[in-house]
Amino acid sequence: MKLIGSMTEQYYREQLIKFNSSLFHDHSMKRLLGIIQQAFPGMKTAYILGITPDQGEDIYTILINNDFIAYIELDRYHLETEPMIETKPIKAYKRGLSRIGQIQLAVAMDLAEKNLNE
Repeated sequence: MKLIGSMTEQYYREQLIKFNSSLFHDHSMKRLLGIIQQAFPGMKTAYILGITPDQGEDIYTILINNDFIAYIELDRYHLETEPMIETKPIKAYKRGLSRIGQIQLAVAMDLAEKNLNE
């Protein structure tokens, strides 16, 4: 998908940058970042595409290095519980996305590409 600089793209760009900064600098995200670094030692950049709160856990959908999508399920109350981690190729993830979801993914991939080339 080609980015055109729309207001929707700008909105997602701002949100993704905020989540990215939070992931790498906010103390409350330290556990998630540690899990990502342990599971994916080659991770150079990551963009959180979504957070789904469930009954006792949170499920994070994360773009890792423009390589794949990771789903990480963290227990909110039992920090010692092993996180559940699944990965999906970007092509497979993109297949079920709405137009808005595709825009968000395209913006995240653009941001990740810029991070990887720095």
